[in-house]
Amino acid sequence: MNRRKFMEQGGQVALGTYFIPKFSFSDLQNIEVKVEQITQGSHHHFFGYIGQSLTIPWSKDGNRLLCLSSPFHDHLPGKHEPAAVNLIHLNKKENGQYKLEKLDESQGWNPQQGTMFYWNPHQPSHQFFFNDRDPKTGVVYTVLFDQQKKQRVKTYHYGNHSFGNSGVCPTGKYFLAINYARMARLRPVTGYKDSFDITEGIATPKDDGIAIIDIRTGKKKILISFDQMAEGLDRSGFDAKERNLFINHTLWSRDGKWIYFFVRGGWKADKDGREGINAACTISADGSQFIAGHQHIGGHPEWGNGTQIIGSSNQQQVIYDILERKIVSTLGDSDIFPKPEGDVSLSPDGEWLINGYNFKTGANFYSLLNLKTGVSLKTPSFDTGVYSKDLRIDPAPRWNHDSNQVLVSGLDSKGIRQLFIMSFIQKRV
Repeated sequence: MNRRKFMEQGGQVALGTYFIPKFSFSDLQNIEVKVEQITQGSHHHFFGYIGQSLTIPWSKDGNRLLCLSSPFHDHLPGKHEPAAVNLIHLNKKENGQYKLEKLDESQGWNPQQGTMFYWNPHQPSHQFFFNDRDPKTGVVYTVLFDQQKKQRVKTYHYGNHSFGNSGVCPTGKYFLAINYARMARLRPVTGYKDSFDITEGIATPKDDGIAIIDIRTGKKKILISFDQMAEGLDRSGFDAKERNLFINHTLWSRDGKWIYFFVRGGWKADKDGREGINAACTISADGSQFIAGHQHIGGHPEWGNGTQIIGSSNQQQVIYDILERKIVSTLGDSDIFPKPEGDVSLSPDGEWLINGYNFKTGANFYSLLNLKTGVSLKTPSFDTGVYSKDLRIDPAPRWNHDSNQVLVSGLDSKGIRQLFIMSFIQKRV
């Protein structure tokens, strides 16, 4: 049954813990999408990649927004090519433009993921995290910056290990850290070029993997090592022995109890005929219950409620439960989500799912589905240019705290990368 016919018949469908009630096709006409360009000038502006797991660019009061800026976006940044760390003041304008305040610089960034900005859950209106790299040693570390004090109030250094923030727990207390130098060597699009990797030549080190950092004390422990991952993957039937494993996307669940991540090792068969590894895994935040090799859920998955992951399978937007280890329901259809393996993000209130996608034509598109009312809509497209391989910039959408605005990037009329806010406004009737 197509979407319009389903809607006109007042359809309803149970979706695991989600429920789409009856609704009217006319409801679609009551939501207005307003697009506003919020950065200007000759430099390229961007937040960075990830929009999942309650990664919110806005300060808690909603008045300020984090971003990077750089004079280039045509190559991976190396030594002595920092990006500016900025605040956009959404309640202040200068010469008709939002005030952009440079606070610091970072050499720990890339076009795809930025510098892994996160506001500090313990001080969400004026403290935030970003990654940096020592210009002399090349070692990556994490910075906690206080906007009120205009200074770095804490840095998280771990000797010669290039651990950088890879995700702050939504409930606070901890952040996860991974080796961005190792990623630069094994998966350049997500790493920091010219960083020092102490694990080079070691396929599955015991002192590297996913670290968990206490925000207050800075104390670090290895939540799970590459050596432990390899053992678990081998037990689950993966050929992981002596593979150069690396991590992408350490995603905290909304309640801070679980971490979802991909363990990868090569993309194609090697000279010995060994296939590449791309294994979805989970682990409890206390380091227990490591599950190696979940059913593959495509795209860039997002946490839903509890132990549920939202992603794609067989060209459908699906919900997968990590404990049941199966797909428990589907969301929408091909009209609503024509490319379900795109970048998905669930709004903080849990009502709206947005999917950002492209068809490699130089434009990004966004589709939304309201999981409470069943209303869906599509936004205007954004010119992005065609970027690929190590310079890939995905169409990651990022919600505000009030679940009524989304931050995205695109090219302006001069081909400069800028930031845009899409606001979803309920029309008066």
